[in-house]
Amino acid sequence: MKIAFVSSEVFPFAKTGGLGDVSCSLPMELSKFSVDTKVFMPKYYHIDEKKFNLQYIWTAGGILIHAAGKVYPVQFYKGKLPNSNIDIYFVDSPHHFHRFNIYTNDKDEDERFLVFNKAVIEFIQRIQWKPDIIHCNDWQTGILPLLVKENYNWDRSFDRTAYVFTIHNVAYQGRFSPAVMEKAGLSRKYFYPTGPVEYYGDFSFLKTGICFSEVVNTVSETYAKELLTPEYGEGMQDVLKAKGEDFSGILNGVDYNVWNPDTDRLIHFNYSSADMTCKSKNKKFLLEQHNLEFNENIPLIGIVSRLATQKGFDIFMDAIHNLEDLNAQWVVLGSGEGKYENMFRQLSEQYPDKFIAHIGFNNQLSHQIEAASDIFLMPSHFEPCGLNQIYSLKYGTIPVVRKTGGLADTVQDWDEYNYAGLNTGSGFSFNDYSSSALESSVIRAVNYFHNKKTWKQIQQNGMMKDYSWKTSAEKYLKLYYKAIQKRNGK
Repeated sequence: MKIAFVSSEVFPFAKTGGLGDVSCSLPMELSKFSVDTKVFMPKYYHIDEKKFNLQYIWTAGGILIHAAGKVYPVQFYKGKLPNSNIDIYFVDSPHHFHRFNIYTNDKDEDERFLVFNKAVIEFIQRIQWKPDIIHCNDWQTGILPLLVKENYNWDRSFDRTAYVFTIHNVAYQGRFSPAVMEKAGLSRKYFYPTGPVEYYGDFSFLKTGICFSEVVNTVSETYAKELLTPEYGEGMQDVLKAKGEDFSGILNGVDYNVWNPDTDRLIHFNYSSADMTCKSKNKKFLLEQHNLEFNENIPLIGIVSRLATQKGFDIFMDAIHNLEDLNAQWVVLGSGEGKYENMFRQLSEQYPDKFIAHIGFNNQLSHQIEAASDIFLMPSHFEPCGLNQIYSLKYGTIPVVRKTGGLADTVQDWDEYNYAGLNTGSGFSFNDYSSSALESSVIRAVNYFHNKKTWKQIQQNGMMKDYSWKTSAEKYLKLYYKAIQKRNGK
């Protein structure tokens, strides 16, 4: 099977969230099933050609891409995914991608990713490669299936190609002026109220990807169910319902070669479920590095997150006046909305003996927080999949989460699952999106922390969970075959 995997971000070249991790890990896992995968992404300004050993691909002056009434010469570079033989191709259009940020609010944001999609299609044509699947991810690639089926339908090599569209976060929909149709050279026959590309007078890249792909999925089973409701569907619930059985959820996996306390090179003391002695050494090291007292009887609560309302920091802000009185220490790493950044800065200044706040991103510190913390907090309003709660389980760091999306699929509440002597819970969760529910769950976790026998059982339950990519990749393979059958009328 041949798969073109198209994404706006791929770790370690560019990443703002889980999409970047998935776009690296899933193709690498698929390669173990003898799948021929080629990955495509934009060449952003910050991507270092020398660091990643990227090779320029000679295309006789570049491919000329027509968009918005102009012609742009686009070059290509080729590299490899980390520690693999999987090819990744970079679309280099300096006018569109040599900017300070990966995503922008610039007036040509639609054109940027239109050029990216057209360049991917025309490059595949140039190398005369016939993918069985083009796997598109999020709104930035949503227009690709329509482009192939309309503008490039003269090319018979795409006749049997099927399209899989993965929604990583339905809140980001790529809504732009209807002028996108003219910029893309598309007929307006699909643009009408409630049509497959129109959304309240706008052109929606996301809706286009949903409607013109054979199958659509999102990144956890619970999130897939949530997206069919008005509360979580962000207006796309009816569009997704219309897909019927061609819409499903597949939980993201994690790369245990990177996130494993037994082998993690970014933490100071390695440990495993068989011998967790050194976990407390990581805690002691982190606290002493920040001039905080280490006490094995005081829990350390970790947060590594985008600091945004989606992640539950509005209810955290309401609960903090009570939580700050807990006999606990806190370490926070993240950036995002100014009011939440300021909240954690103020807490670290007001309680220097209890709060550590790092505003920004630091990959090594994120590993160290996972290893050092006793409890990890994720109170998200919605969470398509979430990865940090899965990392936490592996590191024996007990997650406290809101029961939504992938958090509901991966964290089993200790009290809820502690019945008939099974003792299978792996963390703590709450249903209501409220500060009181968050507060009570954190307090519940802190109380259990002092029951060392029970705490160790919860840690062991979590560390034995397997959320590796193998199971998820097998489900994606089934999804690909389903898309091929649908495309070819079988």
